[in-house]
Amino acid sequence: MEQAVDECVGLLGAVTDRDWERVRAGRSDWDCRETAVHIAENLIAYAGQLAGREHDRWSPFLLSMEEDTGNADVLRVIGTTGALLAATIRTTPRDVRAFHPYPFRSANREGFAAMGVAEVLLHTHDIAEGLGVSYEPAPELCDFVLTRIFPYVQPGPTPWPTLLWATGRGELAGRAPVTQWRWNNNAVIDTERLTLEGVTPAAAADLSTVGDGGFEWIEGGPMEGTRVGTGLVYKQYEDGVHRPEWGTYVLVRREDGRAIGAMGFHSVPDEEGRVEVGYDLVEGARGHGYATEALRALSQWALGRPEARTVVANVERDNLPSQNVLARAGFTQVAEDPEQLAYELREPREG
Repeated sequence: MEQAVDECVGLLGAVTDRDWERVRAGRSDWDCRETAVHIAENLIAYAGQLAGREHDRWSPFLLSMEEDTGNADVLRVIGTTGALLAATIRTTPRDVRAFHPYPFRSANREGFAAMGVAEVLLHTHDIAEGLGVSYEPAPELCDFVLTRIFPYVQPGPTPWPTLLWATGRGELAGRAPVTQWRWNNNAVIDTERLTLEGVTPAAAADLSTVGDGGFEWIEGGPMEGTRVGTGLVYKQYEDGVHRPEWGTYVLVRREDGRAIGAMGFHSVPDEEGRVEVGYDLVEGARGHGYATEALRALSQWALGRPEARTVVANVERDNLPSQNVLARAGFTQVAEDPEQLAYELREPREG
């Protein structure tokens, strides 16, 4: 956050003597002055959401500038609001989520950080374009945004042109122009004892190697199945076919905020509405009904979507604990072969 704000203030600080109110900011309907104020408004709004733990609406306050505030002073406010958001992000526990409408009505501290950085990068670009100033932010800032709140956007050759294209601000070879867009915070599904947290491409890349994905795991985690599953998520992201709600979820125990396993879908539902689910649990968390609880919740979520009609699971013949999980979650065995048993859970039929 600080780096993005510093780059913004440094670049625009050299042109504060220009009349920002007479120049349109890039392709937007705002002038450059309005756009700069908008950056500050968003930064303080995001800080307010997290600090106030707002769960179902925007915090009811507005930012206003004093009369006769100059362009340089607006940049000072951007610096201040950016510092406030950065401090809020650093001091907010990782399990806290606050209201944001897109797309699942909440975001965690990483989501608000990515949205804040996006606001700074994109609107600095708009102002710079209007004023005829060259601007290209650090690639790692663009990658930070793309891998956290643009999970459906296939990576391009370089991150900055990809982010501009994804937000309707530029062209990218071989891709149609973007006319409508929204960023996408990760989904969460709550159960009585667990929170199922959707894995972002950034977390998937980390988990698929040797990292923890930003989660605090109980001893022994993450398991190899989690690393394989998140590797699949990241490969889908690279191929441009990742749909985050149909990806992998880390199971986080509410009582202590520690991750105990992962559960997710192999891909989006097929043309017949069939979607396959898989899961694993760290050994120390087994035997407490967590997998059953999570599977019931995730299956109910899936069958509540219009594109899904059947949740499918395949399990090895000798894996009796997993077979018991499926049975307790309401699945029925429908087929078998020498190595595996196939289970299904279908959407309830009316009448």
